Amino acid sequence: MTDAEQAAGSGLLVVGDVVTDVVALHGSPLAHGTDTPARIRSVPGGAGANVACWAVRSGCPEVALLARAGAESADWHRDALERAGVRALLAVDEKVATATVISLVDATTERTFLTDSGAVLRLATEDFAPSMLDGMGRLHLSGYLLFAATSRATARLALRTARERGVPVSVDPASAGFLAQLGAKRFLQFAEGAELLMPNADEARLLTGLPEPAEAAAELSRAFPRVVVTLGDRGAVVAAGGVVTGRVRARPVRDPVDSTGAGDAFTGGFLAALLAGADDRAAAAEGCRAGAEAVATVGGRPPLP
Repeated sequence: MTDAEQAAGSGLLVVGDVVTDVVALHGSPLAHGTDTPARIRSVPGGAGANVACWAVRSGCPEVALLARAGAESADWHRDALERAGVRALLAVDEKVATATVISLVDATTERTFLTDSGAVLRLATEDFAPSMLDGMGRLHLSGYLLFAATSRATARLALRTARERGVPVSVDPASAGFLAQLGAKRFLQFAEGAELLMPNADEARLLTGLPEPAEAAAELSRAFPRVVVTLGDRGAVVAAGGVVTGRVRARPVRDPVDSTGAGDAFTGGFLAALLAGADDRAAAAEGCRAGAEAVATVGGRPPLP
């Protein structure tokens, strides 16, 4: 744990997104132009919201989420977050609906997303207040916010405010597809000032142009003090100061169901462990534990108690 983390507090503020996830699990390949049998569920999701819920599940004593939701489902999302133990700081949008993602999950549990960003990218600077950081030991930003001007300004304001208060900031690049559209150079500029970067392997490759995730992690740690790259069923690699400092194996999963929330679960478990005093390698092990639990659950959130 850094000196800043010890001084700031034990809570986690996530600035990110809530999303209505429509998860379709199909055991056979999609049949173009006709019907494909599937099990379909509508569940609350969103990378930022999922991270917050998994942080609570992993023992973080105080977790709050700032996000923007459409008026049509804001109450549903607020209730789901609060039942999971997350303090919901939801800005309600009267003009645009809550973001919706259709998640197509095949027989291997690999998922493909169809994304309507909705209210997510309308999170405005006036939705954020510096007092939201009171008692917080870390700020975590969902990278989705960096892909549009309005939400990017809000994320950057939160980042600057946290740094002024000595609160360390982590950023999850969130989407290889959107990252490719934005461009690596611009994303890295927008994330500048973060103390911890948490890409997956595909995102790390895009950000560096390096094919090997461990090399990419080391390279990114020249720009960010700490980097952890998630590798799916191969675990995670951590780096600092331009070198790899640790590798952690994934936990085996006997009956995987849906990989939708695995990365968010890793992030929540990792950040909760950091706030509890773990070093990066031990925190990555906790992240892998949470990720393994997530793969056995439909949707991106832990089951409610």
